[in-house]
Amino acid sequence: MHTSGEHPYACEVCNKVFNQQSNLVTHQRIHIVEHQYTCELCDKAFGKQRDLIKHKHIHSDEHLYTCKVCNKAFSRKCNLITHQRIHSGERPYTCEVCNKSFSDKSILIKHKPIHSGERSYTCEVCNESFSRQGNVITHQRIHSGERPYACEVCTKAFGRRSLLIRHQVVHSGVHSYTCDVCNKAFCLQSALIKHLRIHSD
Repeated sequence: MHTSGEHPYACEVCNKVFNQQSNLVTHQRIHIVEHQYTCELCDKAFGKQRDLIKHKHIHSDEHLYTCKVCNKAFSRKCNLITHQRIHSGERPYTCEVCNKSFSDKSILIKHKPIHSGERSYTCEVCNESFSRQGNVITHQRIHSGERPYACEVCTKAFGRRSLLIRHQVVHSGVHSYTCDVCNKAFCLQSALIKHLRIHSD
């Protein structure tokens, strides 16, 4: 489809528009199921060679960047920076529609489709529909009982990565949430909220 205006090239799959045909061609690769670059170590496949190169760092023993709070190590500095936002609470990426903020730009990008109202992905078990494919995959774990995200410290497993990340704070020893009444400190905000009930009774 070719439209007039500043962005004359539109994707026929998702209607996203681009000002150059080369950008449209690059974008359209995300809709192609075929991924031509495959990691020989884990068989994960990618549409772009640069994404495969970035991915290969996870198999490297070199973890040059270490979190000063919990000592978790990373092979890439950008992953350390994103991780540190768990401890700082920093959420620099904000949705211009609902003002919800996120610690990672990729999460904001995944969030945006919820405002369009389109729910293209449906659970085959219960027919509940979702705006993002990732959400239906996560949802289906309710039916399957799958918990692919396991804590390396205590082996507790979770159906969602975000729940694992939240859980890992428990092992960090960092108590970021303090009760205003008695100064008792907690690793998790949910634990503080639960604790506050004793003061309201």
